[in-house]
Amino acid sequence: MGEPPCTGLRFSVLGPLSAHAADAAGGHVLPLALGPLKQRLLLAMLLCRPRTPVPLDLLTDTLWDGEPPRTARKNIQVYVSALRRLLDSVGAGDRLVHQAGGYLLRVDDDELDALRFQRLVRAAREATYQNDLAQASGMLREALGLWRGPALHDLRSSPALRCEADRLDGRCLQAYESWAETELRLGNSYEVAETIGELVEEHPERERLRAAQMNALFDQGRQTETLAAYEGLRQLLAAEYGLQPSPALQTLYRSMLSGGGGATGGVFGPAGTRHVPRPDRRPATLLPPDLPDFTGRREQLRTLLALLARGDAGPRLAVVTGPAGTGKTALAVHAAHRLADAFPDGRVLIRMRDTAGRARPTVSVLAELAELMGSPTPSTARTVSTPEPDRTAAAWRGWLAGRKVLVVLDGCADESCVRPLVPDTGASAVLVTARTPLAGLTPAHRLEATAFDTAECLELLGRIVGPARLGAGREAAAHIVTATGMLPLAVRVCGLKLAVRRHLPLDEYARRLADSRTVLDELVAGDMDVRPRLASGWQDLSPADRSALCELSGLPEGPFTLAQAAARLGRGQHEVLRRLESLMDSGVLLAPDSEITAHAARYELPRLIRVFAREQAALRQPPVTRIPA
Repeated sequence: MGEPPCTGLRFSVLGPLSAHAADAAGGHVLPLALGPLKQRLLLAMLLCRPRTPVPLDLLTDTLWDGEPPRTARKNIQVYVSALRRLLDSVGAGDRLVHQAGGYLLRVDDDELDALRFQRLVRAAREATYQNDLAQASGMLREALGLWRGPALHDLRSSPALRCEADRLDGRCLQAYESWAETELRLGNSYEVAETIGELVEEHPERERLRAAQMNALFDQGRQTETLAAYEGLRQLLAAEYGLQPSPALQTLYRSMLSGGGGATGGVFGPAGTRHVPRPDRRPATLLPPDLPDFTGRREQLRTLLALLARGDAGPRLAVVTGPAGTGKTALAVHAAHRLADAFPDGRVLIRMRDTAGRARPTVSVLAELAELMGSPTPSTARTVSTPEPDRTAAAWRGWLAGRKVLVVLDGCADESCVRPLVPDTGASAVLVTARTPLAGLTPAHRLEATAFDTAECLELLGRIVGPARLGAGREAAAHIVTATGMLPLAVRVCGLKLAVRRHLPLDEYARRLADSRTVLDELVAGDMDVRPRLASGWQDLSPADRSALCELSGLPEGPFTLAQAAARLGRGQHEVLRRLESLMDSGVLLAPDSEITAHAARYELPRLIRVFAREQAALRQPPVTRIPA
């Protein structure tokens, strides 16, 4: 993407929206006038999703909350032009660009307080993992110091923006909880006890926060207030939901009641060393919710359940592969929810990529597993001759081998992400989702998640929009699912969009989807968007594969032969065959469905991948230079 050219620009969303830039001499920082309300709403949404194309549908909902004027698109273009002029006045005119059916704002980590906050929190997590608590506390304190009030509290009249602001506020609360637990482990309970009360009043049902408050008060000798804090939560949960506090919090309460002391790190944070140990949190069920309308995949599901639930010892490793949007994660989560009896020690899903789609370092994944599952950390599993990451991975595998745990590794980029996390022996199992086959990962049982057939697509669409609406427009529904290329994610997005837009006739929506120029713009429903998923798959391709895919997208729609591909790419057939096989391994090119010689094989680009590749090809074209008359 390249480094942004302007270094004096600063945006803030952790509080009221604001922007500042250094003057020409760099000596003074001046506030920027951000314009009328709708222009500020537009900028705020772009900053909530920095360096990512924000679809026009989402921007429209942000500005008009489902009731846009007929001139909405034109109005957005006017606001964008005004923002570009503003940025151009401070030497940053190329930051706001139209890309992939929306607008993208380029900012560096140091130019947006939300990105600085995330960077500090990640660094603090790594410092905690390395047992450098003082450094972790300092980083968390610095991160919390970036906040100037609730996120975007001046722009919460927009429901879409309010959701983004609430998400940011939630991260702030999590950072405070981590800071409080770290301070307690360092023995600094006074400041925690004095500052946590107000947050508990704002979030009375949050048990992690309440546990930190109880530990801080108990450590200060304020036993009566400690027990009152627990009793307040117990009464609240009983009155509102008919529930009791979690077993972990009840154990902490009983320990304090008997005078035995608390768990310094908090029952939901890293365990301390000065008081009683943290209660054992197994069995843990740390999975996303199952889809109530899960559809299809009957054979793959049956195979997964049989493979993972078998009773014999030995490593069990399954890999679900397929292109972006084919429902790999949905299948893995659905299977994991049905395997509770086979894995009494816990089931957990770990995202193997960061928010930018990059593979997470193994050390970061191990740190998260240690926190979630209570597995060993470096301080509890030392081997002097072994490097730290290898030592920690070995400790994790040893811990896992002695238990029955199902670990779902979602979105693995390559084999090196998986190998350190798979035990050599024992009854635990690992379920991997990946876009590529991970051919070097052995021994592993592989299943492929491909596009749905027409019947499965219509079944899923009907479950979302209702059988009556589907039955009244079944022919139009068939055109809709065909236009999605039978991609499960795209069918789900269509269903969600139609479910909330009851006035939109199915045949009209089918006509919209039939237009290749706008189909990806139509495949957006709230925060579910097909284009970023395709972009994530595009990011995984090599430059040579991207270039080839752009060229192949220019072929006429439908299957093509090796000879046609070679003519399009201007390369020899042997070289092109290797490129096609690389694209097939990446899941962006459909392979022949039976054994056949390379010269007789017919390949095909899925429709949405073809459309996305054409967009990328258009972006690569140099602008046309107009010669003045």
